Amino acid sequence: MLPAIALFVVVAMVAVACGGDDDEGGAGQTGPDGATGEIQTGGVYRIETDGIAYTSGGDPTGEYLGLSFGILTNMLDRTLLTYFHTSGENGNSLTPDLAEDFPEVSADGLTYTFHLKDGIMFGPPLSREITSADVEFAFRRIATESLVAQYGFYYYGLIDGFEAGKDPGPGGIPGIETPDDKTIVFHLTRIAPEFEFLMSMPATGPIPEEVAGCFSEAGEYGRFVISSGPYMYEGTDQLDASSCDALTGSGPISGFDPEDHSYFVRNPDYDPATDDPAVRANYVDEIRIDLNTNLADIFDKIERGELDGHVGSGNPPADVLQRYSTDPELEPMLRAGNDDRTWYITMNLTTPPFDDINVRKAVNLVMDKAAILQAWGGPVSGNIATHIQPPNLTGGSPTGEEYDPYETPNHAGDLDAAMEMMRESAYDTDGDGLCDAPECSGVLMVNRNTSPWTESEPVVVESLAQIGIEVDVREAEDHYTIIQTVSNETPIGMNPGWGKDFPDSSSFVGFLFDGRGIACEGGFNYSLVGLTEEKAEECGIDFVEVPSVDADIDNCKQVALEGDIDATNECWVALDQKLMEDVVPWVPYLWPEVLTTTGPAVTAWEFDQFAGTTAFSKVAVDESAQV
Repeated sequence: MLPAIALFVVVAMVAVACGGDDDEGGAGQTGPDGATGEIQTGGVYRIETDGIAYTSGGDPTGEYLGLSFGILTNMLDRTLLTYFHTSGENGNSLTPDLAEDFPEVSADGLTYTFHLKDGIMFGPPLSREITSADVEFAFRRIATESLVAQYGFYYYGLIDGFEAGKDPGPGGIPGIETPDDKTIVFHLTRIAPEFEFLMSMPATGPIPEEVAGCFSEAGEYGRFVISSGPYMYEGTDQLDASSCDALTGSGPISGFDPEDHSYFVRNPDYDPATDDPAVRANYVDEIRIDLNTNLADIFDKIERGELDGHVGSGNPPADVLQRYSTDPELEPMLRAGNDDRTWYITMNLTTPPFDDINVRKAVNLVMDKAAILQAWGGPVSGNIATHIQPPNLTGGSPTGEEYDPYETPNHAGDLDAAMEMMRESAYDTDGDGLCDAPECSGVLMVNRNTSPWTESEPVVVESLAQIGIEVDVREAEDHYTIIQTVSNETPIGMNPGWGKDFPDSSSFVGFLFDGRGIACEGGFNYSLVGLTEEKAEECGIDFVEVPSVDADIDNCKQVALEGDIDATNECWVALDQKLMEDVVPWVPYLWPEVLTTTGPAVTAWEFDQFAGTTAFSKVAVDESAQV
């Protein structure tokens, strides 16, 4: 997901914790004391956040943040297909939601037909049954330029007649048909094995035109969202949807202010018989999220039992992690989950001295990843990354024997090997193993201005200095904007990370390094792998010939069409290895654990593998234990 999505992927995209990966939504889940059994329903789940970086004010069309994905798909937004909102392999599995079943697919693989379940309603103030037209309207919103659909690129050009910024008009999108209220048909321009995953993204959930059609700018609908899920924003029933004027006059919804709070209550029009308790258990009556910028205060309240949890911009402070991981009474309340993400250092293949592959390899060899992990809080924070793609996406395990082309003793860097590699570089002018050309000093390195990046910054600076690369660090709040703007020609950045948008390599190595997807602003291929002369001219930079893996990406997608999962995984693994050895755009350093703590009143809790945050529909509390 967007680097936190411009994820997201940002850490804001990451909230966290571990829970059971039981397929069922009841028996077998555990509370902080490890007990199992019948789970108590009712009560209020009270949490605070130190910051939610909404990308579109809560509007499902434009939200591209893991936390928002978790809120929407657990509570407000039922898509044609969805996930089980649990951890592990099952958490990456699709299941029908708004649809009766998986789609009927034509013999040529270009037509997908979904049939909607009966009895799924929009909540107040509409309280009407959802139709196929509501799903079709969601796609029209994705195509509306002013609404800034953050991941519309997955659909543009794939669905027939569906183009970015092209208003479909009253005739709708040519490639989407709604022959009746319960049927929606998609016509594709090419075979797309990932299409079912795309039908689970929150922007594709049903949206009522009589409400959302009143808003034409990005983020406006976020304060008037009508729920199709088990919960709704508190106060939604006070809206008057009889006209656009009446709607805006009666709103916005009191229970949601993206700069202050999000309060959820049960949707009275939700019928649990249309849902699967293994997907959404919906134990609590209310979920209340309040803003508190004092992170230490949040975790103090959780430990005292005044709060039940935290979501927001990252893992707990190091002292909290230390206390919870060493105290037998607190340890069961330390929750963790892996959201299929890689944190990495990106190097620009067009900018000195990183336009030399030998320099990029030397950087990989010298980097002290063990010290970076320690700065992040130690082993509890995750596993050292040795290649680009999280192993879970191709059936591997980050705790197993992983491919590591730049293996060093204890992951602490190997200066001798790095210097030997640097001697092969044109930037080592005297063969002493150091980058000593003028381009090796005063090199701009972008970083975040927050923990744990600021703590790990000295490690990166010192590692680079050992091979002669002297960097000038720019810590910035708009760190993503800087490295996403191609004309800035940023040499190196230690700020980015990427988490899957869906559990398929086409949303990781098959997306991030596609030269055809390079954008002059707002893109994610920071290393500019596959840059063309035309794109360089468009972005206002000098063209430098760089490697391309576009053909490799196309080949893996073609292999995927043949339906052999093992062969598909092998293809993507080979691309990952090619990137690490023949292209070398990154120094991957961490496959993180997303960590948080829960209060003593929490009796059930799960991690949502898809969203990388708390599975809000699967938390339960004991009101009698709340302070």
